[in-house]
Amino acid sequence: MADLFVDRVLVKNNKDQDELDTEREITMRLQNRILMLFFASAACESCQQFAPMLTDFFKRLTDEFYVDRAAQLVLLYISLDQSEEQQESFLKELPKKCLFLAYEDPYRRELEAMFDVEELPTVVVLRPDCSILIPNAVEEILRLGPDCYRNWQEAAELIDRNFMINEDFEEKSMRSFSDPVRRLKYKVEDDKKKKKKKKRRGWGEDGDENVEEDGGVDGKDERGGGSP
Repeated sequence: MADLFVDRVLVKNNKDQDELDTEREITMRLQNRILMLFFASAACESCQQFAPMLTDFFKRLTDEFYVDRAAQLVLLYISLDQSEEQQESFLKELPKKCLFLAYEDPYRRELEAMFDVEELPTVVVLRPDCSILIPNAVEEILRLGPDCYRNWQEAAELIDRNFMINEDFEEKSMRSFSDPVRRLKYKVEDDKKKKKKKKRRGWGEDGDENVEEDGGVDGKDERGGGSP
């Protein structure tokens, strides 16, 4: 993901507008995350209407008030405004945690052409490897809200077992088609392996530990005789 912004400067939408201007900083911020490129303009009425909804969507996935742990998600505003004043005005409608490119950075227009942006607003969703996950997720965000992040997470094969919306604490046992990936990642032993392991040893799952604790199998010591 960082390769897309090598030698570029990403700016934080906070009060001081801190800059991420080194490859290390940019890599740390974007690595193993889904990136949302938000193309919009303050002069676009549809963009003005969508901005509060996108802000709420992003906050519900990254704000500690809503989630136990922030989603692996980055929002980057790509301004197509006609002036820097317009861009600054529009940034006030966006989350403080989002990033943006400076108005004077010509890369804004290069990205517009690169992702073939034909309408505003457009939210291009990228996988961590920079491949396009969704060309324009505006309608999906409006229709599904934060729930669509789970679809993105699975499609992008992101592994984050700790992410959970507070409302979903009672659904910890819910499984999805990405479980095989999770099993490989966390080395969860399959039930079949446990059964096979049990059959091979000829006793309980704890194997030799049963011998030490119980003095042998079925009340017999290791030599086959009864307990003294």
